Amino acid sequence: VQLQACGGGLVQAGGSLRLSCVVSGRTLSRYGMGWFRQVPGKEREFVAALSASGTYTDYADSVKGRFTISRDSAKNMVYLQMNSLKPEDTSVYYCASRPTTFVSRLPGAYDYWGQGTQLTVSS
Repeated sequence: VQLQACGGGLVQAGGSLRLSCVVSGRTLSRYGMGWFRQVPGKEREFVAALSASGTYTDYADSVKGRFTISRDSAKNMVYLQMNSLKPEDTSVYYCASRPTTFVSRLPGAYDYWGQGTQLTVSS
């Protein structure tokens, strides 16, 4: 199983960006997916999750209403659309896959991780 995240970059506050995660070796319709972020010196933080059915989503309070997790099952890709970005969203963003169908906020519930993509939001 391999996950590859991309799409990070430098964005001004208030702007938008979409992260992508290509998944190989797992069919998204069978596994839950998540996005996390981490800044140096801090623990990895939950951002968003999507159930295998695509029906259930979960968001951290800090991003609710601004970020949207979605997927393209035909391409086996997961996305994180980020709007109204704030400087505090600056972080390395990781996509992750878990071996069950439902959502989880716990990093330990995921068994495969992408390499991370850097988002920097300037004020």
